[in-house]
Amino acid sequence: MKKAEFTIPVITNYPKTPALQAGTMAHSQPFVAKSDHQEALGFPGELVEDWHDKAIDKMGELLGKYRSLQVFMDACVKCGACTDKCHYFLGTSDPKNMPVARQDLMRKVYRRYFTFAGKYFPWLVGAVDLTKDVLDDWYKYYHQCSECRRCSVYCPYGIDTAEITMAGREILASVGVGQKYSNEIIGKVFKIGNNLGLPEPALVDTLEGLEEEVKEETDVDVRFPVDQQGADVLLVTPSADFFAEPHVDGLIGYAKVFHQAGISWTLSSHASEAANFGLFIGSQDNMQRVAMRIREAALELGVKRIIVGECGHAWRVAYSYWNTLIGPFDFLDPDYPAPQHICESTYDLIQQGALKFNKDENDDKIVTFHDSCNVSRASRMGSMPGGQFVIPREIIKASCNHFVDMRQETIHEGTFCCGGGGGLLTDDLVELRVKGAYPRMQALHEVIEENGVTHMAAICAICKSQFTKVLPYYGMSMDMIISVHQLVGDALELGVEH
Repeated sequence: MKKAEFTIPVITNYPKTPALQAGTMAHSQPFVAKSDHQEALGFPGELVEDWHDKAIDKMGELLGKYRSLQVFMDACVKCGACTDKCHYFLGTSDPKNMPVARQDLMRKVYRRYFTFAGKYFPWLVGAVDLTKDVLDDWYKYYHQCSECRRCSVYCPYGIDTAEITMAGREILASVGVGQKYSNEIIGKVFKIGNNLGLPEPALVDTLEGLEEEVKEETDVDVRFPVDQQGADVLLVTPSADFFAEPHVDGLIGYAKVFHQAGISWTLSSHASEAANFGLFIGSQDNMQRVAMRIREAALELGVKRIIVGECGHAWRVAYSYWNTLIGPFDFLDPDYPAPQHICESTYDLIQQGALKFNKDENDDKIVTFHDSCNVSRASRMGSMPGGQFVIPREIIKASCNHFVDMRQETIHEGTFCCGGGGGLLTDDLVELRVKGAYPRMQALHEVIEENGVTHMAAICAICKSQFTKVLPYYGMSMDMIISVHQLVGDALELGVEH
């Protein structure tokens, strides 16, 4: 087990709701963005002098822009249904990580400035002034929410804590207190085209290396094309797929599927990133700027389809936002979904009999599957209800002999977050990430003990990176986490006629 400078939650025989420990995570906050990271996104470079008035004005703007936000501010009745549903509360015991308490950080300020009772009788309704201490609390605790929306599933009023977190972060950035990790990444996309800041020559060199690797392994010429004019498919995938395990094994799997199915495809150096951190900071303008590069690339290359790789929040943005952000997609082939997830494409090919697998190639693995939050609770796949749960599992079963699910209440729409989503996948938040992973580690430990599970598959780049980091803290191997399309690529029979 990896050692830590903080207390790691102990995995028990059954889940427990922790006793409250007020302020236990009050020390935790990510690095604040420097001025150049802020200004590149259209935000002030440091805390502005009139931050109080500007923050209240921005809150008023968002309340008018997003009708749901005001509903969420007004609707909560403190029923307590959400209190034990947040992985960060379960892992940290800090009461401000209860979703209702995190919401109330903003709700108390909303009541003070935007309700009659709060303006004239604040003590009666729990209204508070927006002070610097309150602003600091916002920065700490709105960066202890991964916007996973699990609490919203259990809220009888459907209050979306993620939307409140996004509003809080947008207000913070608008007065000069943005988060370094997310804002720096968005700036790299604007400048270069991907989160890693990987320039075109390095991208091409990496993909040529993958071609050589697959050729050596399979004796088949599987291509990884870039900027291929007239290709049928533009693949937009998280940039982690280009260099790091287990991500790159998923990219190899995509390429093998396209090769075997005879689908012409390409990546784009202009839009070599599926991820969109504009979602995490709550900025629709920046989310649109990031997404627009994909539309531009699709038009420039003359493709007929856009397929999104294994990335949870990228699929949420594509599925739920692209049509209004960068649509319409009337230039694409109407016979295919626009956009389409790589799992949808692979599943369709399996259903058509276009792919043949030797499942014995994965017999060294007993696999379980981690449902990623943004796929599970903010999107769908295929034409069937619950397709986002069915399709990845059917792909795994088609390529693997041994599959088991984790406990029912920890999967599907009730899935626990990996603990690193929502712009929190940064080393200055390692303690939060390790503690936030606790509920998923608990469920994973159960199937390891009961079913001998050796690997956990996922279709999200953040989840894969997060689990690689936190698994050793719980005495598990970082190699346990794999891509769904790694299983596909390892079992797929290349060159077989159908």
